[in-house]
Amino acid sequence: MEAVFIVILVIAAIFVVRSLKVVPQQNAWVVERLGKYHGTLTPGLNILVPFIDRVAYRHSLKEIPLDVPSQVCITKDNTQLTVDGILYFQVTDPMRASYGASNYIVAITQLAQTTLRSVIGKMELDKTFEERTAINTAVVNALDEAALNWGVKVLRYEIKDLTPPAAILHAMQAQITAEREKRALIAASEGRRQEQINIATGEREAFIARSEGEKQAEINNAQGQAAAIVAVAEANADAIRKVAQAIREPGGEQAVQLKVAEKAVEAYSQLAQKNNTMIVPGNMTEVTALIASAMAVIKQSGGGAR
Repeated sequence: MEAVFIVILVIAAIFVVRSLKVVPQQNAWVVERLGKYHGTLTPGLNILVPFIDRVAYRHSLKEIPLDVPSQVCITKDNTQLTVDGILYFQVTDPMRASYGASNYIVAITQLAQTTLRSVIGKMELDKTFEERTAINTAVVNALDEAALNWGVKVLRYEIKDLTPPAAILHAMQAQITAEREKRALIAASEGRRQEQINIATGEREAFIARSEGEKQAEINNAQGQAAAIVAVAEANADAIRKVAQAIREPGGEQAVQLKVAEKAVEAYSQLAQKNNTMIVPGNMTEVTALIASAMAVIKQSGGGAR
């Protein structure tokens, strides 16, 4: 009896183990009943019919990165280009992923490579380096449309590396170097041009400033000379007015006569001391007539002042 009990206990344990299945989170198990698709087990505890139901496929519903092997692509301008990328996908339909393709990972990888070759073949070499985003988008769109039958959603594709042949790489480096040297020469010439412009501008402004200074100096000098002439003229006019005023006062004429006589005597006294040439009247009485003539002129001047 004990042996039978043990056998029954073992059989019961086997039934329990085969009928109870615990599915982890973010996983989906496909169940077949007698070789035919029966259902998909969701995360948690699930019960199966022992020896009739079996778990045929186990799928992870997480985002999966897939390294796409590098391959040689031919660009539009017949240049070989080695391209390496990585693909991100996610299983969205476990049943299709199980029965849609014998191996959806291999199918996705091969389709990614062929699509990438097609996209690269439509571009020139220079464009492939500039249009990485466009290449990634084109690959994702092509894969996503085909992967629907495989129960897979292609999320994104990223190019990891674009490697042209060594000769092309050397030529590109030489082109970049030449372009940089060209920019350096242009920058230097622009600097010299700006320097010359600045120098010319400075000289022009300095010349204008000097000319303005000279002009102002000439104006100031002319104004000073004019002011001096006016001042001298006013001083002479004032002196003449004062002389005329003095002549009109009592004793003024006698003072003028005395002054004229003194000047005449002083002039005669200088004849013996210097080599002067002077016409002297033969009759000294004519000196009195000379003084009278000078007084007549002074009176006329005084009369005009009035």
